[in-house]
Formats: sequence, structure tokens, C-alpha cells
Amino acid sequence: MRASNTDMSLRWLIALCLTACGVAAAAEPVGSDVPAAEPASRVLRAGDSILNIEVVDPPSAARREELQDWGAEAAGAALAAFGRFPLPDATVRIEQRDSRDPSPVPWGQTLRRDGVSVLLFPRPNAGLQELRGDWTAVHEISHLFHPYLGGEGRWLAEGLASYYQNVLRARVGLMTQAQAWKALDAGFGRGRREDSGLPLEELSRRHRGTMRVYWAGAAFWLEADLALRRGGSSLDAVLSRYSRCCLRGTGESDPRAFIAELDRVGGDGVFSRLYERYVGSREFPPLDGAYGALGIEAGPQGLKFSLQSDAMKLRHAIMATRPARETGAP
Repeated sequence: MRASNTDMSLRWLIALCLTACGVAAAAEPVGSDVPAAEPASRVLRAGDSILNIEVVDPPSAARREELQDWGAEAAGAALAAFGRFPLPDATVRIEQRDSRDPSPVPWGQTLRRDGVSVLLFPRPNAGLQELRGDWTAVHEISHLFHPYLGGEGRWLAEGLASYYQNVLRARVGLMTQAQAWKALDAGFGRGRREDSGLPLEELSRRHRGTMRVYWAGAAFWLEADLALRRGGSSLDAVLSRYSRCCLRGTGESDPRAFIAELDRVGGDGVFSRLYERYVGSREFPPLDGAYGALGIEAGPQGLKFSLQSDAMKLRHAIMATRPARETGAP
């Protein structure tokens, strides 16, 4: 799930955040090797929403700026949903940690007490290009789009983050559309291999069957997005309305109540119908209808993408690169 990217795309996205998002950045020179004083913070603004990027105890000003740029780029991907951050105020806190895990970012999580913080723990020796190719930052920031849903709603929460980690990265050029669809399809494949036969909600509550929990959850949001788009709306539009009316960063919601609210603000029953089909399911959901609508065929040689006009338009509508300031619904 790594993406190959150019420095040009990084410069474009950081420039976008500096102009469209109103970034206030620290002014220490990039080449300085003097350890930066705490807090090493950058503030991103998009409309009436703020996201703070903090780097804990950076070894140098250069590394601080590099990590802030990475955090700002991941935040810019979140803007590709509906043009602002989902919460009025939140923080991304980056702290380097050694790990035996070879991944650039071995761990990340979202905390919701005393304010909302996304915590990211990259390896000290992870270079900027490695960090940009990793999915963890966008995944964790995507958790800001939903309330805390408890163990029973873990499949919804992790599913949304797993869906958006690919969709949003494609939209800002961190991966191609084809790479994003392939990453989703690979995730669905991992989910299918979980064969305990337990209901999805039970796996979620008991913290078992991680691959089915994450990727059946992602399939739920993909199917919801497709159903909404057939009716002239989108997942982005419904989550934007939910964020305006109902989302509280430190609040907790019962999964069914969350689903009911999404339907109330624009889902028109889409979410409830899918929820009832998914919540008690004992195996990975079939996605033949979704793949058919998208014009995607999975085979031994990988994915094939139909050139049929409607299918191409649908794939493009979900994944196409777009300037963050022009995305989503009000």
C-alpha cells in the first residue's frame, strides 16, 4: 500500500495548504541543526476549521519542518472530502519512536479526551518520501469524520478510515486512481480470508478478525457511496452535513444512532438498509454489484477497468484529483 510520488506533488499540496488553508508556520530556517523549542506547531485553517500540527521534541529544525510538511500534506488530503476539516479544532501530534516494525509509521491512533488528537509515531530514520507513501496518517486523520463508536461500531469506524485512506490519497495525487482501486481490492481480499463465521458486530466488539472488521467496514462505505451517488448525492456530502449539525469530537455515539443521523441528514435510508445487511453478516459481503457499477473486473492478472462511459465517470467521481478548496458540499 505504498505510493510512488514526486516532489512536485508535495510542493503543490503544501502550497495549497499555505494559501487556501491559511497556514501559520514556524520561521526557523530549514537548514538549521539546532533542536527546535517546544511546542513545534503549525496551524492549518480551512474556512472556520483549524487543525494543529505539532511535532514533539524534534531533533532539528529541518526534521521538524519535514514532519510538519508530511502532517500538512495528510491534512490536505482530508480537505479533499468537503473542503474543510470535519471538526472545528483538532490536533495532529507527531512523535518519532524507534520500532522493530519496518513500516515508516508503525503506529497511529486517535484520542478523544480533553480535545481530539491524532497521534502519529514515525520511525526516526523514515525519510519524507517513505512517509508520503505510507497510509497511516490519512487513515488516522479520517477518524475525525466520525464520533467514537465503541467496540460494536469499530467496524464502521475502521471501515470509513480504510475507505478514505485510499480515496483521499488518490484525490490529492499521493497515489493514482488505479493504485487506489487496487489497494481497496487487496484489502477486500484480506477481509475475505477471515473465515471464523462470527457476526461482524461480534468480531468488532471482541477485537477479533481485524481484516474482516476493517475491510468489510470499508466495503460498507463503498456501497453506501455508490448508492448515494445513484441518487445524486455522495458520502462526502452526507458526512459534510453531519459534521455541521451533529459531530462532536469528544462525544460517543451508539452505532445505530450514528447511522440514523446519517440517514436523517441526507442518507434517505441508504445507511440503515446497508447496516442491517452488514452488522450480523458472518462472511465477507459480496461486491459483484459494486464492481459491476464501477466497471472493475478482478482476475488472476489483477484488476481490469472498463472503458464504458458511465463506469468511468463513476470511478472518476470518487477518486479523481481535485483541488481541496473546490471539493464537497457546503
